[in-house]
Amino acid sequence: MDKPGKDVDYTILPDGHFDLILEIRHRELSNIFLTGVWTKPIHVHIDKDVQLIGIRFKLIAAEYIFKQSIKNMLNSTIDLQRNLFAVKNLPFDDFDLFTDYFLESINYGLKNGNELDDRKLKLFELLYENKGNLRVSELAGRVFWSSRQMNRYFNQQFGFSLKTFSNILKCNSSFHEIANGRLFPQQDYFDQAHFIKEIKKYTGSTPKELHKNENDRFLQLSTLMTS
Repeated sequence: MDKPGKDVDYTILPDGHFDLILEIRHRELSNIFLTGVWTKPIHVHIDKDVQLIGIRFKLIAAEYIFKQSIKNMLNSTIDLQRNLFAVKNLPFDDFDLFTDYFLESINYGLKNGNELDDRKLKLFELLYENKGNLRVSELAGRVFWSSRQMNRYFNQQFGFSLKTFSNILKCNSSFHEIANGRLFPQQDYFDQAHFIKEIKKYTGSTPKELHKNENDRFLQLSTLMTS
């Protein structure tokens, strides 16, 4: 990520993922931290002499890559050891090489970790592919895992219910349409009023305010604009 040349303020919107963030000052790693899942808009300030590299993960990575619950990181971050995944030695000035080394480290950890639970793999595959539009009861029937068990897993592992996660995915899937001025629901919302209410619940803004995106405040939306 290039230096912006000035301090930057922006708002991160919930997207159904969590992130590993590397903070770089003067070409050296100064900090590494892990976020929980955002369920509300988060305001961020970046100093002009800081570069950030963000690696986005789907939720199942918390258990099988980081091997921990991220429940206590909900809408917050924690600092990690700077040599996690040996990132301290990675080439930050060569993004392609950095990516190759980082993926190699992640794959090594997966090969030497616990066996993956097929139910969880299928559950997250259905959630992300269908952008949160499947009912909990339908998910339960397709992965052969009861609604109660799935909700217990989500609350213990991430700090919110499966339904909340589905709503976040559905909201996030609307950002492309909103960024390009289509301010009516494209997903499974009851009506326009319900759409506006749900978008504002997770972003703090109406679809119209998100589309206006004053000063490129919502970077996620800025990248979704059709040229």
